[in-house]
Amino acid sequence: MARISLAPRRTLFVRAVEWYSKRTYGKVMDPTMAMAHNPRVLSTYARFEMSLKKWKKLDPELKALAVMASAASIGCSWCMDFGYWENHERGMSPQKLRDVPAWRDSDVYTPLERDVMEYAEAMSATPPTVDDDLAGRLLSALDEAAFVELTEMIAVENLRSRTNAALGLTSQGFKDSCDIQRPQTAK
Repeated sequence: MARISLAPRRTLFVRAVEWYSKRTYGKVMDPTMAMAHNPRVLSTYARFEMSLKKWKKLDPELKALAVMASAASIGCSWCMDFGYWENHERGMSPQKLRDVPAWRDSDVYTPLERDVMEYAEAMSATPPTVDDDLAGRLLSALDEAAFVELTEMIAVENLRSRTNAALGLTSQGFKDSCDIQRPQTAK
């Protein structure tokens, strides 16, 4: 149960944000409604998220695995739910998405993907537990620009996950729409 009302005062700005969210994601996202209690926070955060979409140095699948591994280690069910849906929509392997919380026991990941998820967990620990060997392996596989983007995306996911967890935001059912079997069309 959310610790804050998800029904902020419906100003013109909030209605515009609701419209955009429904159009883009199919529903109004709970973190958006929580932040809407402070329009300056919501506006700043929205600009921040739009800027993140312009980062293109890191492979999108590695970025997705890093973000989801960070969310899983922090325990943000909202982030895991949305991350599964968002990356499923992009065509990422459902098995890879499902196995993120137990990536060490799964055989679907490459060594680089495993290093990325280990790095995400190490960065998300309190205090962070990143070691030189892991960072060195990642720098050998990625260029420095991609390594910086990876590091920042994990830090961003820590912001998202810790905010959502503190506000009591939980899964909103995004993943459920991915698991619906589509009927076969007759030929």
